[in-house]
Formats: sequence, C-alpha cells, structure tokens
Amino acid sequence: MMTSTAARVGPRERLLETASRIFYADGINGVGVDRILQEADVTRASMYRHFSGKEELVVAYLEREDAKMHTLWDAGLGQAVSPEHKLELAIEGIADDATLVHTFGCPFIKAAGEFPDPKGPVRQAVTRHRAWFHADLHAMLADAGREDVDRKAAALAMLRDSLLISSFLDDRQEARRTFVRTARWLAGLP
Repeated sequence: MMTSTAARVGPRERLLETASRIFYADGINGVGVDRILQEADVTRASMYRHFSGKEELVVAYLEREDAKMHTLWDAGLGQAVSPEHKLELAIEGIADDATLVHTFGCPFIKAAGEFPDPKGPVRQAVTRHRAWFHADLHAMLADAGREDVDRKAAALAMLRDSLLISSFLDDRQEARRTFVRTARWLAGLP
C-alpha cells in the first residue's frame, strides 16, 4: 500500500531518492535492484520505463548528487563580498559538506571505486563532477589574484578528497581542522 506521500511523488523520483540513500550508505554493486524496487514501492516495469537498467540509475544518482552539490555550492558562494571571502566560504563549505553531509565519504569516489572503467558511463559522470569542481576552484583562485592556480586548484581538490575520506575514517573534527588550516594556507588566506 502506497503512502499518501509516495502517491504524490512519481516513481522516477522515488527510485532516485531510494537509490541515492541506499547507494550512498551501502555501496552500489552490493545493492540489488529488487531492494531498490521494494523500498521505493515501484514495479520493475515502471523502473524500466524510466531507466534502461541499474547502470543508468547509478548515473542518474550521481547526476542528482552533482546537481545538489552545485545548488548548495552556488548558494553558499553567492554570499561572498570579495574574491578572498569567496575562497573562505568555499573552504568552509567543503569542510561542512564532509563533516555534516557526506559523512560516509565522497559519493563520487565511492562510485569510481566500484566502476573502474574510465570510459564507462558511471566514471564519466564522476569525471564531469570533478572537472566542474576543479574549474570552479581554478576560477576562484584566479579571481583572487593567486599565482600558479592550476597547481593550487589541483591541490585543494586533493585536500577535499582527503577530507572526505578522513572525516569518515578518522576523527571528523580533527580532519576538519587540518583541512581548513591547510586549505587556507594553500589558498593564501591568513
């Protein structure tokens, strides 16, 4: 029996919401389609009307995650009053994401670990997300007048990856403090 909330949300959104929750918490390859269908209260036929298979659902999950991150990132950085302030907000936003939202690690890193083929659709979704993030860091550093922005953007992205892993495996607050201190130094902030 479908709840009134489930009745108001279409099957595609229920599938994505359920898959997102389960894939992030339990991994992708270890989760069967039957579990997603059952928890989403969606039939197999309905799933295949929206997705050609599990891999397409995984790509949709990552694209959904990417869109949510873009929205949060843009909203947070939209409050900046200067290029320096934007860098500060970016560093704090990354720290907040890793310690408050993505507490089981990075969904993109986790997906890449389960789908190692760099030419496959899942890895392509991961690559698009990472390219966006690198480009945004690059632009912020350039706008703030920093030198060697390619290397610094790459280093900040790597620090973010490390934070997402460390905040899952180690003491979350210590990982945050280490990230913020190192990222501020790298970005040339006092």
